[in-house]
Amino acid sequence: MLEYRIEKDSMGEIRVPADRRYGAQTQRSLENFRIGTEKMPEGVIEALCEIKKAAAVANLELGLLEKNIADAIIQAADEVLRGEFKDDFVLSVWQTGSGTQTNMNVNEVLAHRASEILGGVPVHPNDHVNKSQSSNDVFPSAMHLAAVKAIDALVTAVHLLEMTFTTKMLDFMKYVKTGRTHLQDATPITLGQEISGWLGMLSRDEKMLNQATSLLCEIALGGTAVGTGINAPKDFETLVCKEISDNIEDRISPASNKFQALTSKDELVFAHGAVKALAMDLLKIVNDVRWMASGPRCGLGEITIPENEPGSSIMPAKVNPTQCEAVSMVAAQVLGNDVTIGFAAGQGNFELNVYMPVLIYNFLQSCRLLTDAISSFNVNCAEGIKANLSQLELNASRSLMNVTALTPVIGYDKAALIAKKAHEEGLTLKEAALASGAISEENFDKHMDLLGMCFPREARP
Repeated sequence: MLEYRIEKDSMGEIRVPADRRYGAQTQRSLENFRIGTEKMPEGVIEALCEIKKAAAVANLELGLLEKNIADAIIQAADEVLRGEFKDDFVLSVWQTGSGTQTNMNVNEVLAHRASEILGGVPVHPNDHVNKSQSSNDVFPSAMHLAAVKAIDALVTAVHLLEMTFTTKMLDFMKYVKTGRTHLQDATPITLGQEISGWLGMLSRDEKMLNQATSLLCEIALGGTAVGTGINAPKDFETLVCKEISDNIEDRISPASNKFQALTSKDELVFAHGAVKALAMDLLKIVNDVRWMASGPRCGLGEITIPENEPGSSIMPAKVNPTQCEAVSMVAAQVLGNDVTIGFAAGQGNFELNVYMPVLIYNFLQSCRLLTDAISSFNVNCAEGIKANLSQLELNASRSLMNVTALTPVIGYDKAALIAKKAHEEGLTLKEAALASGAISEENFDKHMDLLGMCFPREARP
């Protein structure tokens, strides 16, 4: 039978499960917001603990906390950061829009644990753990810290995929394939050049993510309730940011305008824009991969991808581009998350935004899904991409758009007539060109250098 203890807050008494470290305000939130299954992400809890730990150090240095209490709070925060007490962080995303209840959830757990460490010495969630702070500056600060950590992990995954594509680009630079625009044949390109485009996308995305991270490293702490800094001593946020920077190895600094920092979520919108750009580039890349790998006999078949699992419950030996499909579904989710984030960021009223939990939930989900999807795609698909040389050569040699190389010699109109004649009569370009009388065989062969057409301004590899 579940046992309870009685906890008190400013609203009175309430029963709390005896084996839990949270207190009255967490319990009230649990009872009042029985909505969905989405819980506040671990990244937010960890970021809040980093702040509480640094705040205890700052408050101790400023003479606002006794050393034994500060040390106990720091120890409790470190224990949570090591993964302990996960069952005590239980609140729904769908709660107060300021994140106050999650801030108090962390305050209560750390206070309870600090009191245990001190052998029963009372540690108060508000007066000690939350000292010099408000949910209104702590929660947006935690959002930024959590977002920075999530983007760092995402950039690491992107970089590994870049390394794979770099290898493929160099390996395949001499393999000519048919270029395509509008899903129609175009002038030749090498498979390596095609992959260099993918690599360029990822490199640019990485730069945008890093730029967004630099903005997120400014946090709202020190603004307290409405941006004025009431109840926070001078230099508090500077000391906290220094401590956080030392702990997480990122250059965290106080926001220059606390009123903006409390109510605006523009940095997170900007950062998720970079996340969305990455998702859309990945969608383009995996679509290219599954088009080129289509077949194996009745599609383009220009590359092969790893055969990871059976693709059909009815068609024997069928293999599908499942990694590409997973990435594309993640991209769709990120796009939807971006709509929610944009809307949520616009819902600040006066001194506070009140859509913060759903905003950071969607932000972190986007980063987590993309990190996992990129890692999976890299290991289970990209690393195993192989060129199908016979199909590449066949398609490239049959493309009518190779006639473009003749345009400077015989003009656009004559070149167009040759391509049309070849298409309508089922001839090769060479047969149609010689039949037209517009060019000699020697001149045709001279200009119909497919690899040279891929490198018209530089030496071919």
